[in-house]
Amino acid sequence: MEKGGQPIIIVDPRKEQTKGKEALSMNIAAAKAVASIVKSTLGPRGMDKMLVNPIGDITITNDGATILHDMSIEHPAAKMVAEVAESLESSAGDGTTSAVVFTGSLLEKAESLIESGVHPTVIVKGYRLAAEKAVEILENLAVSTAENEKEKLVEVAKTSITGKASDRYNRLIAELCVDAALAIRERGIVDLKDVILSKDIGGKIEDTEFVEGIVIDKVALDKEFPLRIEKPAIALIDTPMEIAKTTNKAKLQINEYGDLEDFVKQEEAALFEMADYVIRAGANAVFCSKGMDDKIAAYLQNRGIYATRRVKNEDMQHLVDATGGRPIRNIKELTRKELGHAGLLEQDRDGDQGKTYLRDCKGAKSVSIVIRGGTEHIVDNLERAIDDALRVIKCTIEDGKVVAGGGASEIEVALELRTYAASVGGREQMAIRAFADALEEIPRTIARNAGLDTINTIVNLRAKHAENKNAGLNINTGAAEDMLEKGIVDPLRVKVNSIKSGSEAAVMVLRVDDILRAQSADMQNVKPEHMASTYDGMAAPGLNMRR
Repeated sequence: MEKGGQPIIIVDPRKEQTKGKEALSMNIAAAKAVASIVKSTLGPRGMDKMLVNPIGDITITNDGATILHDMSIEHPAAKMVAEVAESLESSAGDGTTSAVVFTGSLLEKAESLIESGVHPTVIVKGYRLAAEKAVEILENLAVSTAENEKEKLVEVAKTSITGKASDRYNRLIAELCVDAALAIRERGIVDLKDVILSKDIGGKIEDTEFVEGIVIDKVALDKEFPLRIEKPAIALIDTPMEIAKTTNKAKLQINEYGDLEDFVKQEEAALFEMADYVIRAGANAVFCSKGMDDKIAAYLQNRGIYATRRVKNEDMQHLVDATGGRPIRNIKELTRKELGHAGLLEQDRDGDQGKTYLRDCKGAKSVSIVIRGGTEHIVDNLERAIDDALRVIKCTIEDGKVVAGGGASEIEVALELRTYAASVGGREQMAIRAFADALEEIPRTIARNAGLDTINTIVNLRAKHAENKNAGLNINTGAAEDMLEKGIVDPLRVKVNSIKSGSEAAVMVLRVDDILRAQSADMQNVKPEHMASTYDGMAAPGLNMRR
């Protein structure tokens, strides 16, 4: 720009600037690249990805949120799509891969419309109208379910787990997750922080279990201590059970051997006095969050009292929630009223290592799932599947709404959106139809990953929906069947949040028409008056990913 023959510089010339269709095409390409990475993982027959970090640790998973989280994505548009998975993981716990595939498909359809002359603003308006209508359609499709309807909750969990863990154990894992969620449910709310996932590598998957209580990575200090205590009375000590050290350096001078012996006896008496408070309170199990002198431990265990020390603060809080005990900071205040209770204390130990189980804690506010498997990779994969299952169960209990899975809800919403598009004037209807086409990419991808013919699958599903709105894809037969009858269901919240998050991310990408990339060496020298774009500093070309 010039005025009076003099150029006026409003953007730092050291910045790399990309404008207009070039910027939009670059962003869409990056977003589509992210979607293509996770697309092959979608559905019950989805493939796994192997992620290897710089030090050689391996993660094998088909969980979209995990894949995108563990990759270092540099392109800003690609980051926005990855954030779709992250936000959906935190709000609904599942549907992350579907949301990313949907976002990529929305941008792919938008690119075709832009090339045919439709302005991005028109597409944005059409996408927003379509998203609002899609949510409305989903809510009308939803089926109510009671928060204590266990079989329906198991179906929701099984649908989430399918394809993420061994199909052979889907029902076992689903039932464990439902039991855990129902155990901590309070006034219709499920706080998953109260479900502790404990990993036990080297066991069998079928031995994975739900514990109505707490599991901690501690065992009794005495290796010979009995492995079981029936109906333990549990003292939770949140103060050191040892002789306190002086704050300042101190020197004690003893001249006679007898005086030294008296001093040692006094010290032991002080230690045993601490132990006697525990004994008088009636406790037969002690969990101490701080240090415990070996003499106290031996004194207690000689009297049949389980004792362990340096229990993590997090575990102490779970012990409080599970047993109903009260942590004591002044051991002289310990009485029978402060003790916690359980049906059984059980140790599973190997030398100095192992776990302690507190079982049958009636009214426990914290419960545990012990995940077992032959290798670390199997256990980690199972942990991710259980985490997703717990989250979808939480959604179902709290919202009480589910929709048919297997691509059924996406097909029905797409069909109704096409009818709705005809009632919308202007070019926005083209965007609404594109939105419907993007939704169908989800069942199309499920079919492709299952080795089925995608064209026949979509045609059959559309035809079946004329008589049954809940018709979805049976990947075993390739037929369109009623998903509600088959027990393949998803929480309404997962589907709604997937559409909202995906459409919002697509709209954000479509609204960007200028990218300014600042070189890191220049950033300190850039003055505010040189900045002319709200997208200043965004990275430009390429999709660079590392783990």
